[in-house]
Amino acid sequence: MQYGIAMPATSPSAENGADSAPRRFATGRQFELRRDDALAIVTELAAGLRLYSRDGVQLTESYGDAEIPPGATGIALAPWANRVEDGIWYLNGKKQQLDITEVSRNNASHGLLRNSGYTLVDESEFSVTLEATVFPQHGYPFLVRHLVRYELDGNLDLRVSQTLANDSEASAPFVLGSHPYLRLGDVTPEDLILTVNAATRLVADDRLIPRSTASVEGDWDFSGGRTVGSLDIDVALTDLTFDGGVARHTLTAPDGRSVSLEQDQNCQYVHVFVTDTFPGRSKVVAIEPMTGPANAFNSGDGLRWLAPGESFTMTWGITASL
Repeated sequence: MQYGIAMPATSPSAENGADSAPRRFATGRQFELRRDDALAIVTELAAGLRLYSRDGVQLTESYGDAEIPPGATGIALAPWANRVEDGIWYLNGKKQQLDITEVSRNNASHGLLRNSGYTLVDESEFSVTLEATVFPQHGYPFLVRHLVRYELDGNLDLRVSQTLANDSEASAPFVLGSHPYLRLGDVTPEDLILTVNAATRLVADDRLIPRSTASVEGDWDFSGGRTVGSLDIDVALTDLTFDGGVARHTLTAPDGRSVSLEQDQNCQYVHVFVTDTFPGRSKVVAIEPMTGPANAFNSGDGLRWLAPGESFTMTWGITASL
């Protein structure tokens, strides 16, 4: 199936009108933000980014109305990003067992809200804020709330903030992240140049669990830009280069146009996933901002703890030069 720009039939306000039957989407309510020639569509399911475009140029991968996000396209990740090995970690010496959601590798993957609907908290012409609650459960005995805010700013860039608030009576561990796939309209993906400025990569086993670190060099050095071509990678990078508090990772077309993902200094990791397994596309590039890498609940790398009543916010965004 070919996936293109997936446009809702009506605006969010019109969906609720008495004179028209609501259109149904597998990802729930669609929140449409427009500002001049910029468009963003956010989903009720997993507070996902279904589409971001500028001047009709699609800047993220999308999917059909009856589909759930293939390859976790655009979903928000909490209270952990990426994977927990065997779904097991230890809290004060007591074993915690999470559900195995990546059966092929026996991992707990992409947090606890991937299949959850988020509630509308605030909506304006150019922004929307959604919230979901993680209730205490086996493997994660904490009560936390995840808020995700999307905004089209005055430059027509997409800005995203993700906040975790701890409503528990004990400190709660977490890693936040997101899973956007970038594209540049109809440019052949293999012709794009990928640039990521990072000094260290996490060396993972065949289950994609990091076991060590190594300097970025040779085939893993993207600082000078590498053509996507036949790349097939699934790697976390850190020791990022921050300029003015922002790290930028870019896809550039042969004609000079570009799209970039930006992340703030609360996101010290980025996961880069280049694959040919996305439905209807010869190649896709996910650039995932994260506060910690896979298996942080066990390694402690990038792992943060929220005291009762505290909250934490990470920000990221997508910009384009067209």
